[in-house]
Amino acid sequence: MSKKKISKRQRIREKRERQARMQRLGMIAIIAVGALLVAYALIYPNLKTAGEIVTVEPNPRPFADGTAMGDPNAPVVIDIFEDFQCSACVQYTEEVERRITETYVTSGQVYYVFHHYPFLDRASVNKESQQAANASMCANEQGQFWEYHDILFANWSGENAGAFNDKRLVAFAETLGIDTDLFTNCFEENRYQDAIQADFELGIEMEVSGTPSVFVNGQQITPGFVPGFEDIQQAVEAALIRAGQ
Repeated sequence: MSKKKISKRQRIREKRERQARMQRLGMIAIIAVGALLVAYALIYPNLKTAGEIVTVEPNPRPFADGTAMGDPNAPVVIDIFEDFQCSACVQYTEEVERRITETYVTSGQVYYVFHHYPFLDRASVNKESQQAANASMCANEQGQFWEYHDILFANWSGENAGAFNDKRLVAFAETLGIDTDLFTNCFEENRYQDAIQADFELGIEMEVSGTPSVFVNGQQITPGFVPGFEDIQQAVEAALIRAGQ
């Protein structure tokens, strides 16, 4: 075989080897860039400062006990499923929940129970809904669930936009006078993950499809729509009549 043919074959082989190396280097570069982007998305929100925090005025929660308030023996039970990143939940808390509390919880007619339904961060790497729920339960450990609930909604500024990054969640606790060492230990170990998941699974069982979802004695009010005070009032009054009150 001539040297010319050997040289030609060798050049073809070397060319293919170079192409294969370039392809491998290209794949490595793509993987590295992808890993850096994921790391940036996870780390960047927590590199930012806590920023400005909206404080809240104390909101009376009659007979508050953990994530519930009111008389446990009340004839009517309202179960509410919420995600702290839910814009409709902000509106519900400000406009509807307060009226329910003043009208029915204070009078002992309604036992009001909050349930976590953190679903809005399913497509996000930062998991702000889950972390906000986790933080609220750590505040609950120090008897301040409802205060933390209120400061979360007061500082909502969009879904997965950094409003509930880890630094801010700790800063909320500090603003409320919560022992931040105890809070941080609880928060970092995600101590209440199982309890939050149990709430979420209960919501699935009760056919929650969005938040806020409100149930009066187990009956969902306006499924698929945010209930107004009048919707809930009608259901509560009917339940009170059935209970002979």
